[in-house]
Amino acid sequence: MTPGVAGRIDELRQEFDRSFAEPVRRHDEEHVELLAVRAGGRPYALRLAQTAGLHPDRPVTPLPGPLPALLGLAGFAGTVVPVYDLAALLGHPAGGHPRWLVLAAGQPPLGLAFHELDGHVRVTADAIVREQTHEGPRGCLRGIAGLDGAARPIIDVPATRALVHALAGHVQVTEEAQR
Repeated sequence: MTPGVAGRIDELRQEFDRSFAEPVRRHDEEHVELLAVRAGGRPYALRLAQTAGLHPDRPVTPLPGPLPALLGLAGFAGTVVPVYDLAALLGHPAGGHPRWLVLAAGQPPLGLAFHELDGHVRVTADAIVREQTHEGPRGCLRGIAGLDGAARPIIDVPATRALVHALAGHVQVTEEAQR
């Protein structure tokens, strides 16, 4: 082995050993992964960590009912998932059939449909401003991210799930009162 190669191997070994002495850096704390979406013609963002899948043109079986935001049911790996129009949940008029569907992480299963996907972006955590709770339409927005020179409100998926359950509970109470 030549002296130059042996020296380089020794350097690499020392760098490797030194890397274990450094504190663990987690990119989840330094960066936030977002899906830039449009619902009802307005720009929003979803935290990728709060989603479990993204699907274009997924068939949704319509359901009749008193909740205009409920588009119907879709099947995913043997599980039937209720799908809601994100624009309608945020209080915007629905503009045609949404093309994209994101599965919410967590339980119970929930699908959120939106019209356009602008892309996947990674921003530094400090690029998100106003990390407050109960903000925006129906309490579903948690912060704002500056993307492409424009502010995008961030939709909090767990808060959106809570809104769906509150709306469904309200409809059930209203129906029982009418009987």
